[in-house]
Order: sequence, then structure tokens, then C-alpha cells
Amino acid sequence: METMEIVIRLGVATGAGLLLGLDRELRGVSAGIRTHALVAMSSALITVSALMLYNDMRTDGRADVDPLRVIQGLAQAIGFVAAGAIVVSKTAVHNLTSAANIWLAAAIGIAAGAGQMVLVTVGVGFGVVIVTLVRVLERFIPGSEKGDG
Repeated sequence: METMEIVIRLGVATGAGLLLGLDRELRGVSAGIRTHALVAMSSALITVSALMLYNDMRTDGRADVDPLRVIQGLAQAIGFVAAGAIVVSKTAVHNLTSAANIWLAAAIGIAAGAGQMVLVTVGVGFGVVIVTLVRVLERFIPGSEKGDG
């Protein structure tokens, strides 16, 4: 993998993480732009590293390695991070959206690290719509906790 390709993949992941965390940051949620950018970039870094290691080992004749196992481990690890962000009190659960957004940042980072830029673009697009537009629309849904009525 060329150096410029690595820079592009990590840069796309970082930019996507920044964008995904912007809404959280503007609303004063603790998991903001830095958290999302770091999660997305580190996920891309691990994915790129796994793919590079796979290519190196395959070239050396050790084709029995599986880079998808690294992604599986990353998905499990980010699940623990996201779960740690969730706070349960007697009457409510808090930070579920932040946890889901962190999970999305990791998924976007994995896709960016794998060079799946169409998937990154679509994922970020839907993610931004969900955390911004849907939040605004929730206010107009009768009976919604977010609504005024």
C-alpha cells in the first residue's frame, strides 16, 4: 500500500469522525469531535495495519492469516467503549445516542481503512442525517419525549 493511499484512508476516517462528532460537540455532549475523530482514525489505522500485515504474510507464503479477525476484535473492543458511555439511572438511560454514534465512527473508520470510500460516504451521510435532522424532526412527533406536546 502506497504512503499516499494510507494518508488518504486515515484522513478520510479522521474527517468523517470529526463530522460525526460535530453535532455532539455543539450540543455539549462529552463524546464530541475529538472522541469521534480518534475512534474513526484509530479504527482505520488498525484496519490498514491488518491489511498490510496480511499482504506481507501472504507474500511470505503464510496465507492462512485472516485480516477479518482483526476487524472482529476491533468491533468487540469498540462495543465495550460504547457500552461504557451508557449511563443508567433509576428512571432513564443516558448516552445511548452517543454510544451508537461512537460505534458508527468505528464502523466508518474500518470502512475507510479498507478503502471502501462509497461505503464511508453513504454511512457518514446517513449518520449525519440521523443525529441532526431526525433529532430536529423528533420535536414534532406527538408523544415523543423530545416533543413539546
